[in-house]
Amino acid sequence: MSTTAPALELRSLSKHYRKRGGAVAALENVSTTLEPERIYGLLGRNGAGKSTLMALATAQAFPTSGEALVFGHAAYEHRPTLAKICFVKESQKYPDDFEVRHALHSASLAFPHWDEDFARSLTQELRLPTDRRIKKLSRGQLSAVGIIIGLASRAELTFFDEPYLGLDAVARQVFYDRLLEDFAEHPRTIVLSSHLIDEVADVLEHVLLLEDGELVLDAPADEVRGGVTTLHGSTAAVLEAAGALPVLARKDLGPVTQLTVRGRFEGAALAAAEAQGIGIEPATLQQTIVFLTRAGERAEL
Repeated sequence: MSTTAPALELRSLSKHYRKRGGAVAALENVSTTLEPERIYGLLGRNGAGKSTLMALATAQAFPTSGEALVFGHAAYEHRPTLAKICFVKESQKYPDDFEVRHALHSASLAFPHWDEDFARSLTQELRLPTDRRIKKLSRGQLSAVGIIIGLASRAELTFFDEPYLGLDAVARQVFYDRLLEDFAEHPRTIVLSSHLIDEVADVLEHVLLLEDGELVLDAPADEVRGGVTTLHGSTAAVLEAAGALPVLARKDLGPVTQLTVRGRFEGAALAAAEAQGIGIEPATLQQTIVFLTRAGERAEL
């Protein structure tokens, strides 16, 4: 499945909607490149532009300006490119009379790399009744249908839009485990749109963060993890250790200060801080995203 072309290339991609009072920008001048055979996290608050970006990338909406190229081609009305894409929407619609087995059979016809055995195994593991009508499914069961289709399709570029809604903790873990296991054997580009950042953190290789329709962070997950640090100790020692690092949050309690800064403490800097009795706590991926979003940070970590 590998290819020399990027799995997805967005070039100054924008989407504006006309509403009473003027145009609203759902996506503004987004440029990025997604490489083949990696797992990306598309993160951001509700309304940040995640669903719009995925709709444009999968040729389900037209951009106001810019372009989205999938493996070097615009996907619109280009059957070979569309066959490489699977987009599992948050609220996927199916024909009213469809049963689960109909949805899975339709998917098997649409995706050239479909694995029927894998689909059956996932159906059993997620305890999904295949003879039940889609419209009678619970929210979690509907999510399970999307998960099975997204994984068993083995599409070269697969989007999951909040794939776990309604799933219990066991079913969500099944999804993450099977995703990683199958990705190891059948690499492809996977994009996970999620607000459960800490839960998906160990799955992600690269982070894309949208805020108000703008791409504000585009970096490998390992660079983001630990890029924000909380120091706590005596005020004088904490401020000296922090130096000129950008401050994202500060709490003072008498002579003690808790300071969250954008930066890492490793090697000599870590040893020096600990020698001063300063507690060092690297932020989780979710905490990092929250701090940067609240602070309006735009600089790379």
